[in-house]
Parts: sequence; structure tokens; C-alpha cells
Amino acid sequence: MKRLYILLIFLSFYSFSQERKQSVITQNQIFVVSYNEQYEQPNWIEYTVRNLPKRASRKGLNFYNVDSIWTSNNADYKNNIWDKGHLAPAASFADSKLNLKATFSFLNCALQHNKLNRKEWKELEEQVREWAKEYGDIKIRVEVYFDPDHLILPTGAHVPSSFLKQITFPNGSVKCFYFLNQDTLDKDWKDYETKC
Repeated sequence: MKRLYILLIFLSFYSFSQERKQSVITQNQIFVVSYNEQYEQPNWIEYTVRNLPKRASRKGLNFYNVDSIWTSNNADYKNNIWDKGHLAPAASFADSKLNLKATFSFLNCALQHNKLNRKEWKELEEQVREWAKEYGDIKIRVEVYFDPDHLILPTGAHVPSSFLKQITFPNGSVKCFYFLNQDTLDKDWKDYETKC
């Protein structure tokens, strides 16, 4: 009986894993995302940065799973160099606890090298907030790329190879920044600007 029970669990897991989709598009009040259940990472995400006052603290907030979509989880980020990299940054949506919490969904989280996430990626996020103060609402699209030989963790999550951040200003002008998912070696975020 025990063997039959284990077999049924395995078959149900195997069946579910076979049904994982390459793109599930969903949204909340902060972002629209195309999520790759097979890779357990976003394909792309879109959001708008506005000049919002900071009213909420991220203290005590943790990333959470969404029941209807197969995402990465805490195990994928344990004891390695990969940060839970916000694609729609928490600091840009700290005007309310509700909005801030929405950024902590694993749908908005990518396996991002800690020295990219905490340095040039973060600095560009800060610059976008400055541009929003100066120019108005800034539209962002982040595309997540995977090379054919990209890293797959023992936990099953796929590590992105690179990220493209497209920034659209209120006047329609566009800037793009391309980052390999690796240590940025203390370059300036401006060094990553590329043609759109």
C-alpha cells in the first residue's frame, strides 16, 4: 500500500511538471508579467515608475508563491550567489504596504547575481526614480534571457544569462540597458547602455 501511495504521488507530480507552461501572463496592481513555469523564472515584466512618496517599510516582508503558477521558491536561493532580484523594485512602490507587498511575489523575482543586484542594477533603479521625479511616469520593460547552455540549479530553477531593461520616458524617448547576469566588477550603470 505504501509503494502504491508513493507511486501515485510521483505520477501526480510528474503529470503536473509536464503541464508547466512556457508563458503564463498575469498581472497585479504593480506589474504585468509573462512567467515561464518550466524555467521557474519570468520571461518579461512591465511596470510604471511614478514619483510616489515612501510610506511603507519592507521590514518583515518575504517573497511568497502564487498558488496558480509554478514559480521558483526559497530553496532556489539558498547557499548560493543568487539574490532574489526584484524586477519591479520594491523601493519604487513603497507608497503603501499593499503595493510594496505586491513586489514580493516570486512572479517578480529572478535569480540574479548578488553583485549585479546590489550594485549597478540597484543604481539604475535609483536613477529611474530620479527620472520619474524630473520627467513624470516612466514605463519599464525587463526582458529575461537564457543562453542555450544556461545554468540549471539542482533545485530545478533556471538561472537567467542576461537582462535587458527598456526605459520609456513620457516624451516617447527610450533608453535600454543590457546586463549579463554576473559580477559587474564595479562598473558604472551607464556603461551598460545599449541600442534599443
